[in-house]
Amino acid sequence: MRTLGIDYGTRRIGLAISDELGMIAMARETLHIQSVKEAVQRVSEAVVESEASCVVVGLPLNMDGSRGRMVEEVEAFVSKLKELVPIPVETWDERLSSQMAERTLLEADMSREKRKRVLDKMAAQAILQGWLDAHSDPMDFPEP
Repeated sequence: MRTLGIDYGTRRIGLAISDELGMIAMARETLHIQSVKEAVQRVSEAVVESEASCVVVGLPLNMDGSRGRMVEEVEAFVSKLKELVPIPVETWDERLSSQMAERTLLEADMSREKRKRVLDKMAAQAILQGWLDAHSDPMDFPEP
């Protein structure tokens, strides 16, 4: 059961996918989009291609937990996506996901140009990994 992770932006959308066991998130790609309609269509295609059984979209709350303008845009996107895909679509608090991804890329000594190209999919990976970690149950694993 794969889960598709999304870092939604008005111009770029980062995608990540989980392994089949739902334990590890892997950066997938960055979509460049022009409209919400295009975003919904391209993400729904990614759902089919990846055979995802769930979608997790990062919800960009402010650091104090309040809701800004971008939260409304993400919720509008999620609402439209739910109309198009037959699987659960959830939101997940994405505070600090972009900063974590940026720090990881800086520590890898990646050039600014390359960081810019991969940041969105790395943020999607951080969002998805956070969701996977919160939804893993240690009781599901066999004892050694």
